[in-house]
Amino acid sequence: MIAFSHVVKTYDNGTTAVADLSFVAPTGKITVLVGPSGCGKTTTLRMVNRLIEQTSGDILLGGENNAQTDTIRMRRKIGYVIQNAGLFPHQTVLDNVCAVPFLNKSDRAQSRARARDLLELVGIDRDYASRYPWQLSGGQQQRVGVARALAADPPYMLMDEPFSAVDPIVRKQLQGEFLRIQADLAKTIVMVTHDIDEALKLGDQIIVLKEGGILAQIGSPAEILANPADQFVADFLGESRGYHALNFEGIADLQPQRTPVFRLGDEVGIAAGEWAVAADAAGRPLGWVRASGSSEPLAEHAVTFSQAVSASAGNRRELLDASLASPSGLAIVVDATGAYAGTLAAHAVAGRAS
Repeated sequence: MIAFSHVVKTYDNGTTAVADLSFVAPTGKITVLVGPSGCGKTTTLRMVNRLIEQTSGDILLGGENNAQTDTIRMRRKIGYVIQNAGLFPHQTVLDNVCAVPFLNKSDRAQSRARARDLLELVGIDRDYASRYPWQLSGGQQQRVGVARALAADPPYMLMDEPFSAVDPIVRKQLQGEFLRIQADLAKTIVMVTHDIDEALKLGDQIIVLKEGGILAQIGSPAEILANPADQFVADFLGESRGYHALNFEGIADLQPQRTPVFRLGDEVGIAAGEWAVAADAAGRPLGWVRASGSSEPLAEHAVTFSQAVSASAGNRRELLDASLASPSGLAIVVDATGAYAGTLAAHAVAGRAS
């Protein structure tokens, strides 16, 4: 774990960036720091690996005081991911990933083999190992940055706005990849982001800071959304707080309705103008088809493709999004195997638990 105990950072001009901050980032979990500009998020993060020295207070890494530890040895136990990856432009992708293991004088052949495994883990083809950072897209560079941070198998990771410099589609992909990796590796992570959506998606624990590094609230995403500590936190979460809260409410208790379903090649045997679920040859739903009244078999070009929601793993925000995006006004629901389980309307969200 990473523990802050009454940590203060005051600069020579008298500005207090962090004021009497105490919290614990649990082992194997993701703790996300959020708050407005000037609230001390990045300062707090950089005090962990002593890129910024605290004025007073203690920061413990696994019970060891970072101020009483050899700085170089300590930093080599901490993976660090920043905006735009921060890769060394004169080194290949493989050598970038191997940077810390080489500094630790690890076996070079073993380090390169592990680096290739890590590139695969973060979704980078091994053929890219000999390329240079400028030959990669922004999203690929960021993936390499995550691989580099993991290369020495550090118990701790610090992430400073790691996905903010890429476009929304790539950011979503990177977030999903990151959660998949964390599920396997369970690192102790402290992350900074300005994006509340990202914090709610990635964080096991969220710390909301006020200007001056004052702790406003700490808790799980669901706890903070349901019970903001004060008006500042409520305002920071914004008017869509209730919408975000739907992420933490499942749909397993809802009863899908049975809407007609037809496979590709079937005749759509319902009245003209009505909607039905279109499925592939195996019966897995693809989207929607509107009956034309003709006897022609269902063809793929007639399908309006839609994302399905899992009855067991899905949440009410996904249900609401899917139903609003659907031409029929209904979300398609599937079971754990991906088989069609029925449909649900947007108004089912109104039945949320109190």
